[in-house]
Amino acid sequence: MAYQTTNPYTNEVVKTYENATPEYVEASLAKAQKLYKDWRNDPVSSRIPVLHKLAQIFRDETDSLAKVLTTEMGKLYVEAQGEVVLCAMIADYYADHAEEFLKPRKIDSIAGDAQLENHPLGVLMAVEPWNFPYYQMMRIFAPNFAVGDPIVFKHAAITPGSALAFEDAVKRAGAPDGALTNLFLSYDQVSKVVADKRVQGVALTGSERGGTAVAEVAGKYLKKSTMELGGVDAFIVAHDANMADVNAIAPRARLYNAGQVCTSSKRFIVTANHYDEFLASLKDAFASVKLGDPMDPSTTLAPMNSKKAKDKLQAQVDEAIAGGATAYFVHDAVDSDGQFFLPTILTDITKDNPAYGKEMFGPVAQVYKVADDDEAIALANDADYGLGGIVFAGSAEYGAELASRIETGMVYVNTFFSSLPELEFGGVKKSGFGRELGQNGISSFVNQELVVKRDRPNDDETGGLVLPHKFS
Repeated sequence: MAYQTTNPYTNEVVKTYENATPEYVEASLAKAQKLYKDWRNDPVSSRIPVLHKLAQIFRDETDSLAKVLTTEMGKLYVEAQGEVVLCAMIADYYADHAEEFLKPRKIDSIAGDAQLENHPLGVLMAVEPWNFPYYQMMRIFAPNFAVGDPIVFKHAAITPGSALAFEDAVKRAGAPDGALTNLFLSYDQVSKVVADKRVQGVALTGSERGGTAVAEVAGKYLKKSTMELGGVDAFIVAHDANMADVNAIAPRARLYNAGQVCTSSKRFIVTANHYDEFLASLKDAFASVKLGDPMDPSTTLAPMNSKKAKDKLQAQVDEAIAGGATAYFVHDAVDSDGQFFLPTILTDITKDNPAYGKEMFGPVAQVYKVADDDEAIALANDADYGLGGIVFAGSAEYGAELASRIETGMVYVNTFFSSLPELEFGGVKKSGFGRELGQNGISSFVNQELVVKRDRPNDDETGGLVLPHKFS
């Protein structure tokens, strides 16, 4: 696996990096394990100042950090700036709330004075993707740094500069050596690190294929894991939806980050009474985007992350059309050698089409017509994935009723999908398991240790199972 920065707009190879040596991997794991032992009984408060400092670094250096993202994976500069600011918010959120989230929980019990304590679990391995290089790392780093779990991480091969920039910011914030270590690993090395007895947990965000491979190793060696593996999120337009709101949000829900978002609306499921209007509006919006230099503020659609990704998406579209789908709209070609994918709208996708239920990671919208809201829910649930979703309905209350019927991890009603520190993130089915962010996000990799105490054994207690009638 070659770790290399290639600007997807200019196709310039910026820098290539060597894989980590076995010696460096071993030294990194040893440092992380030593730090875990040092941290094991330290109070959470001892790590809070580092998170606040890290948040400040991301705010003070927003522009320079954002430029790294744009150079490596082509993200619009304004979207990259937003990602950096969100990272600062996440760091501050856990700095502000970690002590409260991790405080012991008292338990009423006849066994004695009982409480559940939250302790560090140990060294973690993180495998993170290229589409949000800082944000994905901050989601796993901030809560687990507060807990006291050191992290070694493998970032995507096309975003090595982002990995190093994040690691550097953490060090400059004052984190001790071993708290976060970037490793440029081969696939075989990833498996070896996961299997290492010092590693107690694995967090992965990526493809189903990558998640399956890592989860297999984690399961074999009994390592706790969380997986976020993408989706085919539905955007449901109910029979009574406000179409002005729908038409304003739908293009953003598909084209943000050039459509390279796990929680992008991949399938637009529209009731028949709104279908024609929706298609016409979406076509106009797709036709109006400007493809160009992602550093230019006037550009509204960035290139895809790589030629490989663009070619894969084109193959999927071609296969869908060969299988009977209609290319309702394809954006005019652009005069650029950048890795641009022309925004495309596909209709008439039947259940036997290769595209049905498949994730298309880029600016391609699948639009389905259904008779009514019940059929919309049935179609939304007819998928192997369940990450997010959006519902537009005549009222928030009715929209929430529909949302509760969708088999997915997150649904937003009458609004654009948001990612904020306090909102827990995760899915079901093949979209993975576990949650990041919010209060549950800090609990994923903790040792919830039960401590029960009393001044002396009860006179009737003889050891083994304590039966309640002894205390009656």
